[in-house]
Amino acid sequence: MASLFKKKTVDDIIKEQTKELRGTQRQITRDRAALEKQEKQMEMEIKKMAKSGNREACKILAKQLVQLRKQKNRTYAVSSKVTSMSTQTKVMNSQMKMAGAMSTTAKTMQVVNKKMDPQKTLQTMQDFQKENMKMGMTEDMINDTLDEIFVESGDEEESQDIVNQVLDEIGIEISGKMVRAPAAGKSLPTASPKRKMQISDDEIERQLRALGVD
Repeated sequence: MASLFKKKTVDDIIKEQTKELRGTQRQITRDRAALEKQEKQMEMEIKKMAKSGNREACKILAKQLVQLRKQKNRTYAVSSKVTSMSTQTKVMNSQMKMAGAMSTTAKTMQVVNKKMDPQKTLQTMQDFQKENMKMGMTEDMINDTLDEIFVESGDEEESQDIVNQVLDEIGIEISGKMVRAPAAGKSLPTASPKRKMQISDDEIERQLRALGVD
């Protein structure tokens, strides 16, 4: 019983109107189909009268056919109007819902604006910016310190390893095969020309360039 006296909402009214418009559209479609069927029958009748030579009957049937076609065309116009009404109803409903949403949003914004202190918000943003800058500076200092540590501990040793590898590849061993400096007052024995050809400065530079080491 309570549902019988319940007040209809806008959505309920629109649903009912949409249902009625759909029913009207279906009825128009059925009427047009009936007119098209009648039109075909009349065309066949006109052809039949023409074959039998009955000119007067052909004229009468032709006038009726013209009126029938006009009536069929009017169904298209009515169907277009019904579709337009249905579309307008949906648009109006959407606009009403949008207006309601805007009203609710405006009320919410009013409540938030009353509770929000602009000065406090500005101070909070400034504090965040300041702490963010501090964090960035601290991160840069830590990265610089770590870079210095890694450079001091590993770069020199790695560089020496690369040099040793290059010299090994061109036939010079650091462990003891390089020519030692002569002691004071003593001269080194003269190296053979063949040995000089093998480890000459030009040869070493050429091998280094081939390996990509400047």
